Amino acid sequence: MSRVKELQKSLFGGTTSNARQFGMIFTLVAIVLLFQVLTDGLTLNSGNLISLVSQYSYILILAIGMLMVIVAGHIDLSVGSIAAFVGIVVAKVMQDYSVPWFLAILIGLAVGVLIGTWQGFWVAYVGVPAFIVTLASMMLFRGGNQYIGNADTIPVPEGFRVIGAGFLPEVGPDTGYNNLTLLLGLVVCVAIAVREWRARQTRREMAADVAPMWISAIRVAVPVVVVVFATLQFAGGRIGTSFPISGIILGVLVVIYAFITRNTAGGRHIYAVGGNARAAELSGVKLRRVNFLVMMNMSVLAALAGMIFVARSAASGPQDGIGWELDAIAAVFIGGAAVSGGLGTISGSIVGGLVMAVLNNGLQLMGVGSDRVQIIKGLVLLLAVALDVYNKKQGRFSVLGSLTRPFRRETPTGPASGAEADQEHGKSPVAG
Repeated sequence: MSRVKELQKSLFGGTTSNARQFGMIFTLVAIVLLFQVLTDGLTLNSGNLISLVSQYSYILILAIGMLMVIVAGHIDLSVGSIAAFVGIVVAKVMQDYSVPWFLAILIGLAVGVLIGTWQGFWVAYVGVPAFIVTLASMMLFRGGNQYIGNADTIPVPEGFRVIGAGFLPEVGPDTGYNNLTLLLGLVVCVAIAVREWRARQTRREMAADVAPMWISAIRVAVPVVVVVFATLQFAGGRIGTSFPISGIILGVLVVIYAFITRNTAGGRHIYAVGGNARAAELSGVKLRRVNFLVMMNMSVLAALAGMIFVARSAASGPQDGIGWELDAIAAVFIGGAAVSGGLGTISGSIVGGLVMAVLNNGLQLMGVGSDRVQIIKGLVLLLAVALDVYNKKQGRFSVLGSLTRPFRRETPTGPASGAEADQEHGKSPVAG
């Protein structure tokens, strides 16, 4: 093994994670730096970073649910319409029936559960393909949004707007920064250090090779520097702003769903179903239950995303949610999910979503028209995936291949060659 590969193995950890696994993160960093230069420093400006999180948090929330749907081997085209439908329902109950905003949020989530139950029933128990079910729901709930709202804009009260347009409040002494944002950044930095320390302890307990201390120091230092920079930017924005509440909601969901997909039996069952549904069922996985819960979960997250958008916009309108499903699907595929299911990660989908968000934001800062932005985004998505697939076939560096490496079996279960072997490895249901 060359010194470079030894260093990569030490820095990025073992046999299931290496430097190539972080290819999409490096791509994100490169795009950020490119637009930082092209926009004369506006991309990493405090105000723009705050706006970036506020504007795209609902899309990233959708990407979390969409990742699980796609991993299970389905697709959901209805999330934008469901988000719009829940948004108008919540706005109407607060306006017409004077329902308190916190109760309206619960009503919105309950509507998401009901819609998810409806869709999950057709997919899991009737056997209608998710593509058809969600296509029908896309039309159904788009029409429902316009019918309930009479194709009009419905404002929402000030208290409700906190979940979409609110920020961490100012507390404590005057430090020139938002103290709660500083505390949040400190907690994240400590979590990074604790995670590395626990990883070293685990390897010692398993009698495995432990990387030199300087390697661990680099693993901790690099993300900590990024977190510190971001923390100061968010905490030092204009008065009245700090880290958005919608970003807090997104962060909590990322932690919860990353744990579920990686460390629970239910999460492993989703990957098993997407990898080989028949084999998973024969192994004892309750196929119908998994499909039902995956579709329901997506609808609940769509409901939450819709309420966050309405809260940020201060009103619900007939044009809400249009095209959201495409952005969520693009984020998942750019983040490394397999079209055929069985592969993908929550963190990868978030990074993929950030790539699209930064691209969209940077082009807007450069004054590129919305028509050309859509053209460029579509071409970038197509070219990025096509180039990655080509490189994978040629045995070269592959972003998707490296991101999905943790899900591949180390040894095949039987003799296979050529395309059959590649397909067998690519369909492994084992979660990383």
